[in-house]
Amino acid sequence: MIRWILVLWPSFVVAGVAETLFFTLVNPRELYLLGNVVEYSPLATYSIGFFAFWAVCAASSLLSLYLVEKPAGADAPPVRPVARGSGTPDVRRTDALHGHHHAHG
Repeated sequence: MIRWILVLWPSFVVAGVAETLFFTLVNPRELYLLGNVVEYSPLATYSIGFFAFWAVCAASSLLSLYLVEKPAGADAPPVRPVARGSGTPDVRRTDALHGHHHAHG
């Protein structure tokens, strides 16, 4: 559930900003799509535009989350499960990720 929140909430906020900026510059009654005038009402155009911006922003957030969760390569620190108080396992990286270096003897 937290992953969906990490993807959908920031993308929702950024989509709102993107739509505001876009429709500040573009009149929905003068919008063309594939060479044809968009004949939807301004409210429908704003709604469709918002969901389109949200989808693109969500795809970007999802890609970022995907790249963060994948190990960088063979030399990436291993991931070990850590039990939390609720009984749900939490995934944490080893000390190497947090900058703690241990001498190997």
